[in-house]
Amino acid sequence: MIYFSELVNRRVYTQDQVEVGKVSDCIFLATDQPRITKVHIKDKDKNKFLVPIEYFIKINDSVLVQKNYQIVEQVENEISIVKNLLDKQIIDIGGNKVVRANDVIIQEKPLILSWADIQPIELARGRVKLKIKETKLKKVRPEDLADHLEKTNIVNVKRILNILDEQFAAEVIGNLNINFQTALFRHMNPEKAAKIISLVEPDEAVDILLTVNKQKREQILQFISEENKKEIVYLLSLSKTPIGGLITSEYLLADSNLTVSEIISLLKKETKDFSYLSYVYFVNKQQQLVGVCNLHELLLQNPGTPAYRFMTQNVIVIHLTTPEEIALNKLLKYQLYALPVLDDNKFLLGIVTLDNVMDFMAEKLK
Repeated sequence: MIYFSELVNRRVYTQDQVEVGKVSDCIFLATDQPRITKVHIKDKDKNKFLVPIEYFIKINDSVLVQKNYQIVEQVENEISIVKNLLDKQIIDIGGNKVVRANDVIIQEKPLILSWADIQPIELARGRVKLKIKETKLKKVRPEDLADHLEKTNIVNVKRILNILDEQFAAEVIGNLNINFQTALFRHMNPEKAAKIISLVEPDEAVDILLTVNKQKREQILQFISEENKKEIVYLLSLSKTPIGGLITSEYLLADSNLTVSEIISLLKKETKDFSYLSYVYFVNKQQQLVGVCNLHELLLQNPGTPAYRFMTQNVIVIHLTTPEEIALNKLLKYQLYALPVLDDNKFLLGIVTLDNVMDFMAEKLK
């Protein structure tokens, strides 16, 4: 078994050890049993060409091709791993989650992925489109589904949420970024919005309600039971003091594709003046927060393992509008030392630590 990331840039030789070039990509057919059909090679002059898989003798720790290999073109319904798959989001119904394809596994059955839900008609346009029965989405983790929905538009988000039961829809909404939450509740009738709000924890409900204007917020509160409403109104009253005053910049941000050894090197370089460090936060190419790990988890991994394989993707976060009491509750509830503070688009603004929040609360109670 070999990962594509380990295969790319490997030198390709003929049987008599003449160097042909380096592997730059692989082409495959997206069938239920996907298989590689061609290998993309880049020669010393940076010319690129495709060689059919049947001419390859060995693709593993070394890559050997027959001397009489032919050069061919890519045809309809064939997909490039680099252009069409890597760093794209795929809903894996078998695994019940949304995954970002950072890597693929290649072995004797050349490519191992679950492609039963891919719609081949879209492949010729260079897109990977999912053919999913919408009821299957209920099996996807809410945070993964939210992350996937944010890559679409608000119309699609509303369509998907409408087919989910209210409890699951509430969990998905709670994981959407503030812009999507605001847009959803702005167009949602107050009674339906109240049903969603009533199904989440009060601190999460407050974070969501703070995304809409005061008038809409009051309309929604009218349809919430008195028992729930009392606690939510109390927590809303605490939001007058912004969390921004507690933010610290002593955190490490790294690309989710970096390996453990690269992250440790970055840690040594960037954090030598820090007073304390608990977590490493990971971002995607758009610099949005996508994962976190603590230092113990980091040190347990092999040096060459990329972060996306072991990081926790369901990151507990707060926003600038989050009351300090709610931040403290989350820190204690999830047994965390620090929480990342995100803006409307999931960009990391900084972190708040348990010590800082506790100190603030102590001062507030004096």
